[in-house]
Amino acid sequence: MKDKSKKPSKASSVLFASIKTMQPSGDATLPAKFERMLAEFDMRSMFDGNRVPIKMHLGGAVGFTTIHPRLIRIVVQAVKKAGGQPFVVDGYFDSVIHAAERGYTSETLGCPIVSAGGPLDSHVVPVRIGFRALDEVNIFGAIRDAKCMINLSHVKGHGDCGYGGACKNIAMGCVDASTRGKIHSLEGGIRWEKSKCTFCGRCVKACDTGAITLDKKGKNVSIFFHNCRYCRHCVSACPQDALDMSDAKGFRYFQEGMALTTKAVLDSFPAGKVLHINVLTNITQLCDCWGFSTASMVPDIGIMASQDMVALETACLDAIKVEAFIPGSLIGKMQLGEGAHLLEKVHGKDPYIQVREMEKQGIGRSAYAIKEIK
Repeated sequence: MKDKSKKPSKASSVLFASIKTMQPSGDATLPAKFERMLAEFDMRSMFDGNRVPIKMHLGGAVGFTTIHPRLIRIVVQAVKKAGGQPFVVDGYFDSVIHAAERGYTSETLGCPIVSAGGPLDSHVVPVRIGFRALDEVNIFGAIRDAKCMINLSHVKGHGDCGYGGACKNIAMGCVDASTRGKIHSLEGGIRWEKSKCTFCGRCVKACDTGAITLDKKGKNVSIFFHNCRYCRHCVSACPQDALDMSDAKGFRYFQEGMALTTKAVLDSFPAGKVLHINVLTNITQLCDCWGFSTASMVPDIGIMASQDMVALETACLDAIKVEAFIPGSLIGKMQLGEGAHLLEKVHGKDPYIQVREMEKQGIGRSAYAIKEIK
């Protein structure tokens, strides 16, 4: 992987540990590289004397492609070595009580696992946003009250924004259910006019992702925007013009809402007190929150880390190549659609929108320089 930056003097450093192994030695494999990567950061200045939440998604149900416990334990040990008191945290109590099903216990990870909002998911701090339906966000107390944090994310696809990484881990994982609902309410872009609809079902047949549901008895058409690729096939197929796509910005609003929520969460931390780590293994079509695992869309890449979230997310997206797509890895008979990036071809949403929105909010800068850990 080559260094990338239009303006090297303004590029943020992104450390990269490749999954590629050059010799048959444990020291040449990803866990050892990951240890050396973390040693490159001044973690003592970030975490010494503090309780350090390691925010991650613990997965659910029969999912098994979340971050491996061995890698999490390496992060825990690095925090302890730096003088911090680590604890793994996820957004909801249900996630914590079922974490052991995926191998996440205090014994395997080397630290406690706690719910960010307490056992009732009720310890929250409201922060004003004022963006469309996203009037305010309720940030979980274990995150808001902390003086530092590690944002440990599993990279994968996501139906609403194309890509789920560091931004999604914070925006959707550090807030309560009501806030998540508000962010999801930003979805849209296709309008259905009931008065024009004859319930012929042609829109359903035209949709190759199953995003449209027709209820002839209840006289209703529903669109699940998580599965919608904004291909306009349903609009074109409707003989009555009952579907309209004059404002196809729903997925853009969703990503902007995520960026604004991420900023609200990060604003509570002093500069230089948050480390972002993205694990690019088991890069599947859908988010871990679905509670199941599917085939990887591309071969494993490795791990990237930076104190600049925007640079990190840009580098990770750039590393996921269309050319590396593994045929047959998508669910059912789904095929790649249109778009520049692989995840846009899969989900129909430009995954870089959230990156551009975060950069606009001053969270970081997209220019980066890769430093590979050997």
